[in-house]
Amino acid sequence: MSEPNKHPASASFTTSDALPRVSHGEGVYIYDTDGNRYIEGSGGPTLFCVGHGNREVGDAIKSQIDRIAHGYRHIFSSDPLEALQTLIAEESGGDLTRMVFVSGGSEAVESCLKLALQYHSANGEPSRRRFISRQRSYHGNTLGALSVSGFEARRAPYEGALIESSQLSPVNVYRPPPGVAPGDVAEFCANELDEEIERLGAETVAAFIFEPVVGAAGGAVPAPPGYAARLREICDRTGVLMIADEVMCGVGRCGAWRALAVDGVTPDIMAIAKGLSGGYMPLGAAVYREPLHRRIIDAHGEVISGHTYTGHTTACAAGLAVQTIIRRDGLVEKASADGDYLRAQLSQAIGDLDFVGDIRGRGLFIGIELVADRETKEPYDPEMQLFIQVRTRAFANGLICYPTGGNVDGRRGDHIILSPPYTASRAELDEITDKLATTLRQVRETL
Repeated sequence: MSEPNKHPASASFTTSDALPRVSHGEGVYIYDTDGNRYIEGSGGPTLFCVGHGNREVGDAIKSQIDRIAHGYRHIFSSDPLEALQTLIAEESGGDLTRMVFVSGGSEAVESCLKLALQYHSANGEPSRRRFISRQRSYHGNTLGALSVSGFEARRAPYEGALIESSQLSPVNVYRPPPGVAPGDVAEFCANELDEEIERLGAETVAAFIFEPVVGAAGGAVPAPPGYAARLREICDRTGVLMIADEVMCGVGRCGAWRALAVDGVTPDIMAIAKGLSGGYMPLGAAVYREPLHRRIIDAHGEVISGHTYTGHTTACAAGLAVQTIIRRDGLVEKASADGDYLRAQLSQAIGDLDFVGDIRGRGLFIGIELVADRETKEPYDPEMQLFIQVRTRAFANGLICYPTGGNVDGRRGDHIILSPPYTASRAELDEITDKLATTLRQVRETL
């Protein structure tokens, strides 16, 4: 095992004054200006899918900037934008052929909500203004995206200014709704959507938004088999649009380019970001079906969404380079196989720890839930801030991971997300496993 980093385990790293300064990155490693090395166990916030310092991506960015940084979207299109549109449409499949490019995940979700509203207006149903989502979900930090998020800690400062939305039960087989057997979670939770649409009146509901694999608010929680297919049937029957938030779980992270493709379902609108440009440039997109586009164009002449940097030429060049690498090098398939390997290694390394309750996920999107009692699944007292203890100790050990709290009821619950770059070798996945196992044993000794 390598020497521990110089930063003390007690450092909180919650303000910029306390944070170490980044120096450079290479592959799955990142270095600070004090010479400490960290391995990307979570790719930052599930972001760095092809690692750091990729020369091919860097060259694409520099080459584009040497010509022009950005051609404003209302005046010019560009080769990188059009090539990226084609690639995304091919990977998305079906009639998910249209997209609005933005600067990140929150903007992508905000654009999805606006697309749903504009579509219903264009379709002669302006009364469809309500959104339905789920508890233990996180869709972004803009006011609209936050309004449909079930993440209490991130919503709290803004309550009273958020738009009204309905939030249904989390879909989590490890923590099913009260009185529901694990095998019945899919049907029970799908029926909740059906019942809420009926209660509100289908003519008032614009869309249902959900994460196919829940990220920060739940800890890499995949939906059970059959759930997404039931949602599709309900949405088709009621005229409610299905929005898949794949900002964290999409673009190959879960072993398919579209996470929802694993469930055999196509959404009406989809948010993507993070892995789209792999952190090399700010980039996200709202991808939507051709029939929605045609109806909007016929009625309004244009999609009334987007920003100054929509379709930013250099950002699209970065995204195109990242996506070309992912496709050419078979990294989606690699993420699927490596995810199975990493979960098996984690089960062997930490599965016997008495406070590890669940190891779950899809592909290279893995969640570990920590509990005070494995038998009852009782979480730790939130005052302990166990997830922060884990994050701080892991960082001191040279591991970047993504622990978060509140996954049980908004306040209680501690989980860790691992989402390393798709390019990580098996030896590097073993290093992540070893460092996490060391960290958890150290933390457990203090409890």
